[in-house]
Amino acid sequence: MREDLILKVESLKNMLVSQATGGACDATEYKNLRFELVSDPRISQKLPRFVRTCRNPGEFWGFIKPKFAHYHERREFIRQEFDPVLSMLESESRAPSDGNVSAAMQKVSSDYVTGAWQKALDRRATDPEGAITAARTLLESVSKHILDETGTSYKDSEDLPKLYSLGALQLNLSPSQHTEQVFKQILGSCQSVVEGLGALRNRLSDAHGKGKTGARPAPRHAELAVDLAGTMAMFLLETWEARRKS
Repeated sequence: MREDLILKVESLKNMLVSQATGGACDATEYKNLRFELVSDPRISQKLPRFVRTCRNPGEFWGFIKPKFAHYHERREFIRQEFDPVLSMLESESRAPSDGNVSAAMQKVSSDYVTGAWQKALDRRATDPEGAITAARTLLESVSKHILDETGTSYKDSEDLPKLYSLGALQLNLSPSQHTEQVFKQILGSCQSVVEGLGALRNRLSDAHGKGKTGARPAPRHAELAVDLAGTMAMFLLETWEARRKS
């Protein structure tokens, strides 16, 4: 399904590149494909503005001709304008675990948990900083959910590593609760991942202001953060569910 959408968006982009560089563009094919993509609310908001406003190839020609004098400028402009929607679709098609994590989130009666996960998914390709912030918020929300469910007190001001540690103790996931070296190592690595996500958020997310030389995360950084946060959140929720039923 996602691969099919990628092909359709690529086809539309190629039509417009052809129209902008002296080639042919079938008007009927353009209208049908444009209508299908614009009718999808989530896809539509990521499409270039000129796709939403130009209903036929002639209108697009009237837009692009005076904007750039050279073909290579037009090609690069169109490529850049289509990059957000293609990056979003490609990112989603590369993450087969998304469905499993989403299913785990749906079992939780917390709008904060499901909302943070959806924001992380939606933003990782087009808003890496916001996605990293949402990834941390997801783990904070899951940790608080588990603490609330187990009746464990905590302060709202607690940072992510502290919240995770408190929740891990309740789920018997703290390295100090195990003597087998392999379990201590694995659970210690989980704690390191959570601490790393907290540090990444402080360094690269949109949670803090930046100067001129501030580091900017790429979509791949956001995808890593979201995937790690989603995996850890699912592990915590499934562990809590298993313990609750036992």
